[in-house]
Amino acid sequence: MTEPAHAPLRSFGRLKSRPIKPRQAALVESLLPKIRVPAGPLDPAVLMPGAAATWLEIGFGGGEHMAAQARLHPDVLVIGAEPFLNGVASAVRHVDEQGLANVRIHDGDVRELVGRLPDASLARAFILFPDPWPKARHHKRRLVQAQMIDELARVLAPGGRLRFASDWADYVDWTLERLRRAPAFRWTAQGPGDWRQPPPDHITTRYEEKRLGDCAPVFLDFVRA
Repeated sequence: MTEPAHAPLRSFGRLKSRPIKPRQAALVESLLPKIRVPAGPLDPAVLMPGAAATWLEIGFGGGEHMAAQARLHPDVLVIGAEPFLNGVASAVRHVDEQGLANVRIHDGDVRELVGRLPDASLARAFILFPDPWPKARHHKRRLVQAQMIDELARVLAPGGRLRFASDWADYVDWTLERLRRAPAFRWTAQGPGDWRQPPPDHITTRYEEKRLGDCAPVFLDFVRA
């Protein structure tokens, strides 16, 4: 069950845990304002004029994957959304250390960000190892809900790609069930290897390597019809 459209946005879970390291805190103060996604209607062409494409990572954690993809694709605008302040601080450090000019960060709820993106403005979207909310009474807090799927269908251009990854079997089943019945998306898998093995362009992070879930990582790739 999704929240009604008029309900205020709420990010579940911790927004901050351990103290932020001094260097990261300094970068949050100095660099984050320069790369933060501005308020109001969003035009990716304004955020990075001349970008070949725009990608969105939803819940980038510590920013390892986002930064690595941005480094490998300097002509692509990579937007990351993450409400967890410690993750934002880590990501800003990656941006600084790697000298990335093509990353923009939304330090807040991704639903608010997606709602401001133009139709068909994204070429790719990533949802990698989101909070599984494993208890049944918390499933309504999961990111993958009908409303989010509809919004991703709106902002992804035809032929655009969506990748979901998780190491929680129930969340994989939950996501596959909902996206397979969404007419806007087509699952690209041809055989078990396509979801059991990391895609060639996947960047494995330290968080993924911890294997905190109840199954091996599963990768689901979809194409916007």
